[in-house]
Amino acid sequence: MLSRRGLMLATAGAAWTMQGLRSAEAAEFINILTGGTSGVYYPLGVAMSKLFAEKIDGVRPSVQATKASVENLNLLQRGRGELAFSLGDAMGFAWEGNAEAGFPQKLDKLRSVGAIYSNHVQIVALRDSGIKTLADLKGKRLSVGAPASGTELNARAILAAAGLSYKDLGKVEYLPFGESVDLMKNRQLDATLQSAGLGVASILDLSTSVPINVVEVPQDVITKIGTPYKAATIPANTYTGQDADVTTAAVPNYLVTRAGLADDLVYQMTKAVYENIPALVAAQAAAKGIEVEGAGENPPIPLHPGAERYFKERKKA
Repeated sequence: MLSRRGLMLATAGAAWTMQGLRSAEAAEFINILTGGTSGVYYPLGVAMSKLFAEKIDGVRPSVQATKASVENLNLLQRGRGELAFSLGDAMGFAWEGNAEAGFPQKLDKLRSVGAIYSNHVQIVALRDSGIKTLADLKGKRLSVGAPASGTELNARAILAAAGLSYKDLGKVEYLPFGESVDLMKNRQLDATLQSAGLGVASILDLSTSVPINVVEVPQDVITKIGTPYKAATIPANTYTGQDADVTTAAVPNYLVTRAGLADDLVYQMTKAVYENIPALVAAQAAAKGIEVEGAGENPPIPLHPGAERYFKERKKA
């Protein structure tokens, strides 16, 4: 038989357990859909989850590694996430229901939170492959990013505008950033195309391991693709052995949520992100490109009312 003291302790323990269960049930889950762990989305997602835990009462943030943009948007449509990273062109395709881009039906539940930094299309080749221009990719082995990723959509667009297709390549691999770099180190690939923030960890790793060439995406190719692509620069010395500026294409990234998520929760998430940019920069240097001004303007899909409220308040302040 339990002693009176033991019974009291057991009863108290059960009460605490029930209270904990009720608290867990009451907590608002925020699943953040990112990308591969060797990219930029993932560390920024981790930093955002920490901000949400600190700044928003009653939430339980989590971070999910994914294949990035296309998968993220499809998961959001199915209610399997609350916040996601995506490239702007992927969002436009999702809203249209572009089957070729990975969206057999219009994803009508998607809502924009705001623009963040821009992805730079970074085409990096082994120096001894002889690849110095886009034309030199013909007959070579190229990784175009993970299946169902914004990077792979960017690869198709860049190659098509340069007059190339996957059929012109010697071999096409659909791999995440880290795996692409590993194959290049082993001389099993000639080049990788990675759409990411500047200073992405995978290319930093590659450039310190083997000599590389950073391949230019010229202005005429960028112009041919059109919106939302724009010309940008990979500054000299972004990567080891890159001693000159390189022109390339850039595509804006966005944070995306879904219709039906509480306006106040989206407002709080938006506020936590855009008012704590230094914490994001500490996690990944690409966050230096995040600017609050204009972040809510002209998104490729409708703005969520909670995010709209935040940007309106900022304009009035």
